[in-house]
Amino acid sequence: MNSSDAFLYSAIRTPFGRFGGLHAGVRPDDLAARVIRALLEAAPGVDPDRIDEIVMGNANGAGEENRNVARMASLLAGLPTSVPGSTVNRLCGSSLDAAMIGSRMVEVGDASVVIAGGVESMTRAPWVVPKPERAYPVGDMSGVSTALGWRLINPAMPKEWTASLGECNEQLVDQFSIGRERQDEFAARSHRLAAAAWDAGRYAELVMAHDGDRVVDESVRAQVSAEGLAALRPAFRPDGAITAGNASPLSDGASALLIGSAGLAEEAQMSPLARFAGRSAFALEPNAFGLAPIEAANRALARAGIGWGEVGAVELNEAFAVQSLACIDAWGIDPELVNAWGGAIAIGHPLGASGGRILGTLAHRLIAQRSRWGVAAICIGVGQALAVVLENVVSES
Repeated sequence: MNSSDAFLYSAIRTPFGRFGGLHAGVRPDDLAARVIRALLEAAPGVDPDRIDEIVMGNANGAGEENRNVARMASLLAGLPTSVPGSTVNRLCGSSLDAAMIGSRMVEVGDASVVIAGGVESMTRAPWVVPKPERAYPVGDMSGVSTALGWRLINPAMPKEWTASLGECNEQLVDQFSIGRERQDEFAARSHRLAAAAWDAGRYAELVMAHDGDRVVDESVRAQVSAEGLAALRPAFRPDGAITAGNASPLSDGASALLIGSAGLAEEAQMSPLARFAGRSAFALEPNAFGLAPIEAANRALARAGIGWGEVGAVELNEAFAVQSLACIDAWGIDPELVNAWGGAIAIGHPLGASGGRILGTLAHRLIAQRSRWGVAAICIGVGQALAVVLENVVSES
């Protein structure tokens, strides 16, 4: 192992809960604290005093996250007050961004042990009321939900950029002729593979217990079929193709990753899972955000010095079936490489936590199937995406 490399040593997450479901009674700062404690309990050789930084992703910040949820969660988890924490907001990509930041810190020598991850409670996201420009306004004031999507939009923004997430993906349906039937088949596959992965014990090490019990991600439905999904009504256009069944659900959850230098292996008596081999961010027009992972992944692979032909596993966050399919088509890869243990349509998409989920899952998939190289990619609202290339350092390909 190169002394300047950054490695992923461990990954864990909560089971992902439905909106108003499993975690509805849990504050996001408490949810994040729980997953940090679980990560460290699984790595008893890590001295909490040696943690150089906690970086957590969160897409909201307007409520109980109390702005800097990384610091709040660190304190609630009982870590030494000397451990600093920062929160990053890149919407859906926040926890993958946190991992990228942590890995860079290790590579340049600013840190040797970093906890990265993210949290989101879409259930508990508050309504906000803007402050009036003048005291005692005559008109009514309306509360705005902070759970998802644009809010308090700047009127200077072009209207085509501020379309709803669903409408933006209906535009992809039109652009690429990816029909309802194909989207529903992809969504049913996500549920089928997620249920099979849970049954096979694939998530035993990746998902912490909930109140002492092993709990399956709350949105997974083993019996979902494309035929059943076909009966759902379109959600965004009267004659549209996108439904609640072929898009990711509103969710609550948290994820955590232990990132460190090569020296952490001896210090903590742990073996790393994977090496950070390439990273990239990419941006385009806000309404085309679903396509941004295409170039983000291509650039990350180029920085890792490999091509798609060498990739054995892909974890692509399934914000919508149509954007996932558009990315897979553009990469020209075997669809069976993608989300073999299910994806966000089945598992859920708590915005700030999903990047940590896909990165941890990718590392474990690479080990399970003895593949060397893998890609984690995620689309981000307002026209961005992130991608990370991991190299398996546990088993030879």
